Amino acid sequence: MSDLLQVKHLKKYFKTPHGMLHAVDDVNFTLERGKTLGVVGESGCGKSTLGRVILNLLEATEGEVLFDGENIVGAKGARQKELRKKMQIIFQDPFSSIDPRMCVSEIIEEPLQLFKMCSNSADREKRVARLMDTVGLAKRLTYSYPHELDGGRRQRIGIARALALEPSFIVCDEPVSALDVSIQAQVLNLLQDLQEDKKLTYLFITHDLSVVKHISDEIMVMYLGQVVEKAPAKELFRDQRHPYTRALLSAIPSAKVGVKKERILLKGEISSPIDPKPGCRFAARCLYATEECRKKPYELFEASPGHFTSCSRQEEWK
Repeated sequence: MSDLLQVKHLKKYFKTPHGMLHAVDDVNFTLERGKTLGVVGESGCGKSTLGRVILNLLEATEGEVLFDGENIVGAKGARQKELRKKMQIIFQDPFSSIDPRMCVSEIIEEPLQLFKMCSNSADREKRVARLMDTVGLAKRLTYSYPHELDGGRRQRIGIARALALEPSFIVCDEPVSALDVSIQAQVLNLLQDLQEDKKLTYLFITHDLSVVKHISDEIMVMYLGQVVEKAPAKELFRDQRHPYTRALLSAIPSAKVGVKKERILLKGEISSPIDPKPGCRFAARCLYATEECRKKPYELFEASPGHFTSCSRQEEWK
């Protein structure tokens, strides 16, 4: 299967009064058509910024984003508008990402009007009805307003709006984190069904490792703007090649009664993302770090086929 998305040496820095904040720093990955890449890490590690830079919602500082083989970094005007049809986003908070003054049908219809996807209002109404049916929104909710609906239904509106332009790639920016567990499962199953039916490609951003295991083909772990590990989902849960990934996975509660899980507690100060020093950014909290780790330049390398890590000492502590 061909690659839909290639990200090469992507960087996004923000200027602050204290220096340059390295939100996304030298990120590289490829994403196959029809697959899901899960992006995990602590809050503030650059996951959401990465998604927005890929979509050109934020301007990249450096690097390339190849979509269908074409570099789209800095795309503007008509080219940018054309890309919006192919690349969409589902936001984290379904209430703040939709207009409270619009009813359900108007929210879903808006992109169809902006991009002139239908020849007349009757066609638009039919298209909106189909989209509502696709995401499981009852017809009786057509003229309801967001404040009248629960979180799950609001997120379904966001999904329907993202699907309206028939994109091939969707950034799912923590789409279930604001929902309770039972609703989370419904939305995740909906996203998987849509992917199967419409051959969609997802970049799935989350901090919930149980969720990412359920939905992803590959998982990429980020720490302070950098990718520290990337591997197929099953492989990553079976064999971690970076101590940060191992600590993250140890925090997942066990569903087995009577089984005591050993939790790896991270100590030490989190390094500043503002003008960070060379070397491993996790070294200050790592149980296995040496002086060499604090000096050696960052490099993501292939430790085994398809399994990438930035830890040069992974063979010693495994």
